[in-house]
Amino acid sequence: MSDDEQLEQLINQTLDGALAMIPSYMSEIEQNQDELKVSNVKEFVYGIVMGMALGMASTAVAAVRQGMPTEQDQIKIRDLIYSKIPQVRERIFS
Repeated sequence: MSDDEQLEQLINQTLDGALAMIPSYMSEIEQNQDELKVSNVKEFVYGIVMGMALGMASTAVAAVRQGMPTEQDQIKIRDLIYSKIPQVRERIFS
């Protein structure tokens, strides 16, 4: 498996983990609405999922490469995650 394929697989696994948490995030935010005062729960969850995916993917790449992701790695991570935005939005907003 090439480095790019390995990176893509790692990012997809990370994103799948973040997407699996959507129902839990929605429930927690709605239950704590008085304290959180979130005006749009779905947009808030979208931000959580995207931030989590970007952060966790960078951390996973750092662990695999045994060092900080290079600028090129970070661009690949960003591009791969951004390419999944339509699927992420569909999971949250449908």
